[in-house]
Amino acid sequence: MAVPRGIFRVDALQNLLTDLCASPVAVDRLERLEPWAVARVRLRSASALPCSVVVKWIPDGQREARSAPWRLRNELAALQFLTEDLGIDLAPRVIAADTAARFVVLEDLAPRVPLDQLLRRDGAEAHGDRLAAFARARGALSAATAGRAETYYARRAELGPVDPAADRAGRLAPLRAGAIEHASSLGVPLGGRSAHELTSALDELAAPGPFLALSNGDTEANNILLHASGPAEARLIDFEFAGYTHALTDAVCLYVPGPAWLAVGDPATTGLADQYRRALARGIPEAEDDRRYGHGLAAACVSWTLIRLRRFALLDTRPPGDHSRLQLIATLEAAARTAQTCRTLPHLTSWIRRIAAVLRHRWPDADQDFADPTRFPLYRARH
Repeated sequence: MAVPRGIFRVDALQNLLTDLCASPVAVDRLERLEPWAVARVRLRSASALPCSVVVKWIPDGQREARSAPWRLRNELAALQFLTEDLGIDLAPRVIAADTAARFVVLEDLAPRVPLDQLLRRDGAEAHGDRLAAFARARGALSAATAGRAETYYARRAELGPVDPAADRAGRLAPLRAGAIEHASSLGVPLGGRSAHELTSALDELAAPGPFLALSNGDTEANNILLHASGPAEARLIDFEFAGYTHALTDAVCLYVPGPAWLAVGDPATTGLADQYRRALARGIPEAEDDRRYGHGLAAACVSWTLIRLRRFALLDTRPPGDHSRLQLIATLEAAARTAQTCRTLPHLTSWIRRIAAVLRHRWPDADQDFADPTRFPLYRARH
């Protein structure tokens, strides 16, 4: 069998599974799932092992990176926490792991495929039920894990040091300061009541209270697997950046474009907002409080928008027509619209709208109507 370069050690996998089953296990075929460090592996075994598993590993080029070991530990701890401690079917089951060799063996969720693959192929209108399943799964993850942080961190600590406070803050939080500097350079400085409201928003995210829940740290549509047809049984994947944080950070992807999309539309109109919120409220009753829910949601959307705004200097060097410029303006305006709908953070909302207006003037090619469903259909990919 030809083994692709730069993957895990196949002999280590065979030895691990042989020891697990107390009988010989051999790798029959291996399919690298580019561009990730993930492979589908076909097995030959007389044991009860499935004939196909998924192996995820740390690539050679990242093995010395400081983040590499804890990313694998996060993945392992989060998946075992969900399936073994909580007994819920929202993520793949861990079959085995070798943290020294830096790989984990997971349940193969095929024939499910990533939701973003379906959206790119068929458009959002063809997959309304799968988008609804996406929204429910995000809410269900938070509902099932709220109030269980101590159990998760006990399991995670067994694998190595972990900083719960850093998880709550979010790994991208330091990027917000750069965004505020960019706004000032554009002639839209943050100050007065806007600055006060931003502090309020960040305080909400730093102290989630009952909204503290587990997130996989990357809530986009590529990290949920569903059947292309038939029942929309969703499974969440990619828990490398898992940690307990404000639950409503997982709802941002329904309201504000993520890195892959130009427009996600109005989740209230599509019904995704209700699907998510109902699922969330089953474990976090405070989600039924409009004021508290709205403030947390707006805070999460604004925080994400500032993280995206820090890319301004890079986007400003790109040629007219580059879709990343469109995306940034769409992101700013979507966050402002969400906060306005939630009737919170009015001065911060005004500040964000002013930034978007300046960018529309600076980039005339990006001065477009994102509410036009003909030109900007829901979940249109950014190329």
